[in-house]
Amino acid sequence: MSSEVRKAVFPAGGLGTRFLPATKVIPKEMLPVVDKPIIQYGVEEAIASGIEHIIIITGRGKGTMEDHFDHSFELDATLERRGKQDLLAVSRNVATMARISYVRQKDPLGLGHAVLCAKDFVGDEPFAVLLPDDVIDAEVPCLKQLIDVFDEKDGSVLATQTVEGPAISAYGVLAGSPDPANPRIYNCTGMVEKPKFEDAPSTQAIVGRYVLTPRVFELLEQTQPGAGGEIQLTDGIKALLKEEKVFGYTFAGKRFDAGDKFGMLQATIEFALKRPEFGDDLRAYLKNLPL
Repeated sequence: MSSEVRKAVFPAGGLGTRFLPATKVIPKEMLPVVDKPIIQYGVEEAIASGIEHIIIITGRGKGTMEDHFDHSFELDATLERRGKQDLLAVSRNVATMARISYVRQKDPLGLGHAVLCAKDFVGDEPFAVLLPDDVIDAEVPCLKQLIDVFDEKDGSVLATQTVEGPAISAYGVLAGSPDPANPRIYNCTGMVEKPKFEDAPSTQAIVGRYVLTPRVFELLEQTQPGAGGEIQLTDGIKALLKEEKVFGYTFAGKRFDAGDKFGMLQATIEFALKRPEFGDDLRAYLKNLPL
């Protein structure tokens, strides 16, 4: 078994109903934050973290994702003919940025099932999972931070953020204790999916980045469907905990929940403010709004 994390799985088969009517014909993963679809932010993060092979789990109506990461010969020819070399470079870069494979999840049977669909591509080696809805802005890519912990601890790693108060009930939550040598690392002993505030075992909420050992595939195959007939990734990781060490890691950076309308607006504004070509103009515009 290789110990190097070289492959990343992107579950992207969901319906995106929170963004209807836009997602009636456009996959939610293709909705833009400024001028890039949200899934591209995750792909760029994976590449910057040393990932060599991207595996996107798709569903019905998701063909535009494949088109996005492919060559558009008509567009490229038009841009070249018009002398728009800067835009041509952008188009070609998207098509060549990574080795990408696609797997169709024929039935929407949950996140655990989506990850399981990648088993044949991943094989017997550790791998990453990135949820496209979570757009993370970090000086050191969030996934690279997790891979560094995986290399140090030799165990699966889940990205976490500290969530105080009743909002913790919207997350999977870790049980365990901080590592004495590094308080960002959390020695996990269990996890609870969306607990009541008073029952939450900690303030360590799981967000959409994981580095997992391949043993989780076999455990997901043995996992019984839960509510709604879905196979949950959390249940597979709980089973993994009985055999191997699992760690949480409070990453350095800022997460935007781009699967939520308000989170998408926040991400769009904050990423736009960092753009040199119009960030200052946008900042001045926001300051002059009659708020």
